[in-house]
Amino acid sequence: MLLSSLLLTALPLAANTINVVQSNDDGWAMINIRELHRSLTDAGFSSIISAPADNKSGKGSKDAEPVQVGHKGCQFGSCPSFSPPYGNNASEPQFNYVNSYPVTAMRHGIQNLSQTFFAGPPDIALSGPNAGNNLRWAARRSGTVGAAVEAAELGVPAIAFSGPGHYRPWTDPVQPYMEIYSELSTIVVEVLTNGSKPYLPDDTILNVNYPHLQDVCESVSDVNFVLTRVFPRWVFRFLDLSPRRDDVEMCGSKLLPDEQSVVRGKGCHASISVMSTKKKDVDAEKQRFVADRLGSILTCLPGKRRKGL
Repeated sequence: MLLSSLLLTALPLAANTINVVQSNDDGWAMINIRELHRSLTDAGFSSIISAPADNKSGKGSKDAEPVQVGHKGCQFGSCPSFSPPYGNNASEPQFNYVNSYPVTAMRHGIQNLSQTFFAGPPDIALSGPNAGNNLRWAARRSGTVGAAVEAAELGVPAIAFSGPGHYRPWTDPVQPYMEIYSELSTIVVEVLTNGSKPYLPDDTILNVNYPHLQDVCESVSDVNFVLTRVFPRWVFRFLDLSPRRDDVEMCGSKLLPDEQSVVRGKGCHASISVMSTKKKDVDAEKQRFVADRLGSILTCLPGKRRKGL
């Protein structure tokens, strides 16, 4: 990865006052979101969690008024039967559940909890890391992506993070891949927020996907970020999901690789796609904004792979 250890040690100085709302679609007691919270806190961010009381994967942008928790309680026994629609961990009040969808939980975090913890809106919203990739079409029905889109529509820059993994409670031992995803996600947030606002163009989010961690892909330093499209330009034209116009020029090409081909291809590459709040690809100008902002961590695919995309 191009980001040096010296740069990483300097970046948290700019992150000390950055306020973050976290959500997901796997649930507030899922280990991934708690591990990302730890990583962000260690890096100097001030973060709160506002996530569903239970697993709400694949719910997209569904929204509903929160209701009382049922007789089974929250996921993994993290709250008792018939708990109220909203709640938190009494000993760690920055961990909050909302008994509804990811979109609803994210909005509650931004509009309500942020006022309590930050006395104003957050600087950035993060969703995930999801247990499982959200690539191409899957991103459109993902609750992880839906929560990030909700934040962007509320005027808060947002990132959705996803990667291969398992559905596990916060009480389980932290697995190496969980720690790596969290550290990589923190790096992205550090670089994106290392400077003046705005952090992202209006009406956009970042959709970040990590590769399966094995063999040549075993540590943070092994993973290389690539700027990508959500969809290949040739697909889904009949739904106007992927515009025909040129992408931002990167690595000698005006056509970015699509996220799925990058994440599931050879090597150890993570994708960063600029997605509109309509869950489509964006124009080159918005891609350029992100490319300039994240330039220190973006890399090119090997030449042979670029030609094949």
